Amino acid sequence: QVQLEESGGGSTQAGGSLRLSCQVAEDIRGSLCLGWFRQIPGKEREGVARIHRADSSTSYGDFVKGRFTISRTKDKSTVYLDMANLKPEDTAMYYCAADRDAWCRWSDFDVWGQGTQVTVSS
Repeated sequence: QVQLEESGGGSTQAGGSLRLSCQVAEDIRGSLCLGWFRQIPGKEREGVARIHRADSSTSYGDFVKGRFTISRTKDKSTVYLDMANLKPEDTAMYYCAADRDAWCRWSDFDVWGQGTQVTVSS
C-alpha cells in the first residue's frame, strides 16, 4: 500500500516556481510530523521542510532561506511544498515523509514516498 504519493515535480528555469503535492494515506494522517526531504545526486538526503501535527508549526532547512513554504489541508490528506525563486542547486529528487510517533527531528521520519524529480536550469 502506498502511504505517501508525491506529484508536481518537473522542470523550470532559475527564478521559477513549483508546487509539490503529497497525498497522505488515511492510516498515517495522525503522524506527528509530515515533511519534505531532497536528495541531490552524490549527496546525502537532507531535510527541506516539516510541519507538526499539533500546532502546524513549521521549520526549514537552512538553505531554504524563505523561498519555500510547507502547508497541509485541514484533514491532513495532502501536504504541499511551494517553492519559489528556484535555483539550479535545488535540482534533486524530492521526497514526502512522515514521522509517525517520534520527536519530529529530521532523523525521526520513518515513512517515505517514492519521490518526484525537480530540475532547475540556469
